[in-house]
Amino acid sequence: MAEIIRSGAFLQQCWSVHPLCLTIKRVESERIVVLTCSSCRMVHRVTTGAITRQASAVDSSSPESGLAQQDGLVALKTCLGSHAPALSVREMDVFQDTVWVRCAECRSQYDLTVFQFETHQK
Repeated sequence: MAEIIRSGAFLQQCWSVHPLCLTIKRVESERIVVLTCSSCRMVHRVTTGAITRQASAVDSSSPESGLAQQDGLVALKTCLGSHAPALSVREMDVFQDTVWVRCAECRSQYDLTVFQFETHQK
């Protein structure tokens, strides 16, 4: 059976050592974002309290720019479905319980407020 570690330290270590191997796989119900690492072969689950979308500066002329803080969960799911390879973790802080995800294609930024970090070892 796989061991479950409830700490953000493993995700932070994974991201700092090999950030290009960390990918966002899916968003599950209950606002759980699942990330996998192809290098250390760990699965990281981030239970979020809030997901906020920040529109890029490029989108400032679009009518949607006033809704920069639209339901971030819906926006993240849409972005993940459209261009998953472009999503990456750009920053995280386990002391502040936050993760910042950015899409290189649509240039949206997603601020995740984290309730719980989990790492599943295979």
